[in-house]
Amino acid sequence: MHIRGDHAELVVGGRLDVRSAADARTVLHSALDGGRGDLVLDLTELDSWDATGLGVIMGAHRRAGRTGRRLVLRGVPDRMQRLLVATRLHRILAIEEDCPRRPLPRV
Repeated sequence: MHIRGDHAELVVGGRLDVRSAADARTVLHSALDGGRGDLVLDLTELDSWDATGLGVIMGAHRRAGRTGRRLVLRGVPDRMQRLLVATRLHRILAIEEDCPRRPLPRV
């Protein structure tokens, strides 16, 4: 797992699982404690997550609320999006929707 970014946006890649959870939690908490406004978590490079990884995301969501911030997920891969819907966590987490594509004008 790798995380890069700053206190406003982090890109998470690889696997967010039981082996990487402690490191991810530390980075997320540091970013939340050190910034203001929304913290965007870009998941486009994330290969997979397990229940522990999902727990890290939920913990960061709760911590964001306690610090007056909001955790926003961006680029959630389809299979992970389906898991969020199945667990109804999509109702709790802020998930940035893909921008709708506008049709090209006819010439």
